Amino acid sequence: MDNAPEDQAPEPANLRFLRRLVTVLTATMIGGVILITALIVIRYNQSAAPLPDTITLPGGTTATAFTQARNWYAVVTEDDQILIFARDSGRLMQTIDIETE
Repeated sequence: MDNAPEDQAPEPANLRFLRRLVTVLTATMIGGVILITALIVIRYNQSAAPLPDTITLPGGTTATAFTQARNWYAVVTEDDQILIFARDSGRLMQTIDIETE
């Protein structure tokens, strides 16, 4: 009825070892998940290219979409053109007309 310590059988050595092993493995897994998450966040923040401060579009064009890469960025306009600019100078490198059906 009363579970006094003298009534309980001693814990086997292999069960004690197994309990410690599970505790260590759990702590290792938690640390690993935290480390991997931190590395992903750090790498993601480093890989993002900064956005240009201003983009000067040719007269009369209105932007509808924007995309970027390491060395260039592109603006899609309402008049179905893709304007590709150099990232370092902001110079218009190429204009691509989009044919619609």
